[in-house]
Amino acid sequence: MSNRHAAPPRVRLLTALVTATLAAPLAQAQSQSADEQPKTLGQVVVTGVRASNRTSLDSPVPVDVLSEQDLRNAGAVNGELGAALAVLLPSFNFPRQSNSGGSDHVRAAQLRGLSPDEVLVLVNGKRFHTSALVNTDTKIGNGTTPVDFNAIPISAIKRVEVLRDGAGAQYGSDAIAGVINIILKDAPSGGEVTADYGAYHTHFRPTNREITDGQGGYAAADFGTTLAGSGYLHAGVETSHHAGTNRAGYDTVPDFIADPTPANLALRGHRNYAAGDPPNESYNGWFNGELPLNEHASLYAFGTYTQRHTIGDNYFRYPDSNANVPAIYPDGYLPQSIGHNRDAQTAGGVRGTLGEWNYDGSLNWGRNAFDYDLRDSLNASLGAASPTYFHIGSYAFNQSTANLDANRQYDVAGRIVTLAVGGEYRYETFRTGAGDPASYAVGPIDAPAGAQAGGGLQPQDAADLSRRVQAAYAEVSSDITDTFFADAAGRHEHYSDFGGNWSGKLSARWEFAPGFALRGAASNNLRAPSLSQIGYEATTTGYGADGKLVTGRILSVNNPLARDLGAQPLKPEKSRNFSIGITGQLGSAFDFSLDAYQIAIDHRVTLSETIDNDGLEQYIQQNFGVAGVQSVQFFTNAVNTITRGAELVGNYRTEVANGNLLLTLAYSHNNTQVRSVEATPPALIAAGADNVLFGVEARNTLTDAAPRQRGSFTAKWDNKQWGLLGRVTRQGATTRVFDFGDGYIPTQTYAPRFQLDLEVEYRATDHLSFALGGDNVTNQYPTRSNSDINYGGNFPYDVISPIGSNGAYWYGRVRYTF
Repeated sequence: MSNRHAAPPRVRLLTALVTATLAAPLAQAQSQSADEQPKTLGQVVVTGVRASNRTSLDSPVPVDVLSEQDLRNAGAVNGELGAALAVLLPSFNFPRQSNSGGSDHVRAAQLRGLSPDEVLVLVNGKRFHTSALVNTDTKIGNGTTPVDFNAIPISAIKRVEVLRDGAGAQYGSDAIAGVINIILKDAPSGGEVTADYGAYHTHFRPTNREITDGQGGYAAADFGTTLAGSGYLHAGVETSHHAGTNRAGYDTVPDFIADPTPANLALRGHRNYAAGDPPNESYNGWFNGELPLNEHASLYAFGTYTQRHTIGDNYFRYPDSNANVPAIYPDGYLPQSIGHNRDAQTAGGVRGTLGEWNYDGSLNWGRNAFDYDLRDSLNASLGAASPTYFHIGSYAFNQSTANLDANRQYDVAGRIVTLAVGGEYRYETFRTGAGDPASYAVGPIDAPAGAQAGGGLQPQDAADLSRRVQAAYAEVSSDITDTFFADAAGRHEHYSDFGGNWSGKLSARWEFAPGFALRGAASNNLRAPSLSQIGYEATTTGYGADGKLVTGRILSVNNPLARDLGAQPLKPEKSRNFSIGITGQLGSAFDFSLDAYQIAIDHRVTLSETIDNDGLEQYIQQNFGVAGVQSVQFFTNAVNTITRGAELVGNYRTEVANGNLLLTLAYSHNNTQVRSVEATPPALIAAGADNVLFGVEARNTLTDAAPRQRGSFTAKWDNKQWGLLGRVTRQGATTRVFDFGDGYIPTQTYAPRFQLDLEVEYRATDHLSFALGGDNVTNQYPTRSNSDINYGGNFPYDVISPIGSNGAYWYGRVRYTF
């Protein structure tokens, strides 16, 4: 087996050391039987409304609460938080994209089928930063800089609260689809050590092979200790390694991919490409603590850190190609991108009471730094003198935030009214750095310039942007009667680059019968274009619609060339959100919620279609003196959309066979339609380009590349010694559209698929447990891609299917609590 799938010795050693050294002192253990595991029924939530006594069922907006046990039972590959959320939340999509540029390194997630940057992520109620890397060679999340969910250690999490509703008036920009609030562990004593190991084992029909790959090990340890008085510190470490997978098919080497020369045709029937999960290794640490100052105030601080190394595959370059130098790669080559990702967040503050007021003042800093390299590549224009390893660029995003929040309660005519007010100051910076000179050099040989699979950022591409955001909000809520609760919030934000904006929200809940209630909300929300969408520029080399290599530029909207082609300054996205729902509860046995919603978004920020008509290269050279640019893209506000959907969650609890049985049904449906599209700018038409800013591929990305329906049924049974779990998930249909030009628009819809996950856990003692499980145990795959889409047989399965293309995953886990 290739060393591409072998764990580095230092990873195996560190995993062993974490498990062994931290397990040694485990002594005084504390039992956590099934009866003691957290229940979401009646649990107070802190997301969605600032009244302090709301639960997930009596919240006026839909809030999902996922416990630590829920995350553990998700069976997420290699302890990935994003993968766990995708299993547990039907409205959350987290596809495993391959050969997708930045998405091989930072996976983008969707909530309610909207863009990855239209959901706000909080940690302990504080804004979490986005990634620095711009995803531009991908499908889902194209043109976004999403939050990297896998940068948050899953072992650090006490619970996750998911608000499925617009919340810009309460939390600020980006909360169009909703808010995901990750609450860190805060127990003042005890802890646990967890280790698991898993791998994919599958029969891969396109090549008729039995494959075992994707081997991964994960280990985590955390502990809590008391500090002075009622203070505490809880901290932990985590490490993981996941080998790559490969689900490429046999290459038929059709003429549209490579010239039919003997050297190229000799590769027919070989697996020349790679498609699957990238190899990765990560090291994480985190802490969460509080120290009382006096009986009225406490200091608190928390932080997370992740360092991750990933390797992504790109398209194969054939031996007889102008993108190859036979003296270097006589048999062709497969470039690989290498990502070095460092992510950190730390926050601290003081909270307490001052008279009748509760207050919380905090400072929060987050940073994501990403270095992008290439190996097994070359710059063909440099000939045999070309290096094969390149640094192609560096990216950094910093976010510093200061918050002051306060709330108090008033007695008004015998009713408790909660008033919350606050302010925020945020400072953001985005910087990119140039790659090696050889990564973008134009050499003396008439061949494609720049490193293959991603030309390096050139000095003129480098960005250095910053902005300031000030905000103030107020929120008031009350049980107006014994059966009617209402909440109103307003917020004003001022951006140094976009000016001011008002957001507002009204929500209410009416209990029309004991245990049954109607709820609804209306809001308007804002998402300012990210600094990367404003200032990012890059030179890329990839395959165009005809299968030939194309050198292109992604231009900022401020670039004179982009302006000449019709680019306009970006505007913020603005949404209008409406929702209505019904909830019900019958004792402690049964509860449900059903919510319908509509989200209309104006000025959606998207990356334009690739502008690459025949006369474009000559036009750019004549008018701007820049040679070799065969295609251009830039960001636009060209489209307005409307999304309608519904979400159902139901739980039934009972005692069976001396244990507790929980049955959960969850279903999500969303449908995004394009309301209007801006006309092609006259400047672009004058340039002779046949393309439009927003075409069929971009429309497909926003409307039906992600599944419109997802549903799951979970049965979980526990007693003191055993835990059994079964989960059936239905992944809805997805559609892929390509525009190959001249009216050739191949389209394929991938049929829905059912996935079965199983887990059994044995609790040997009150402290020690063992688990065995499998995801997709029936080895389901998506529909096979047709000959128009499978790229000569190399990619038999498309990357957009949520079920993935890896087959069955099996794992074992050992856990010790103390």
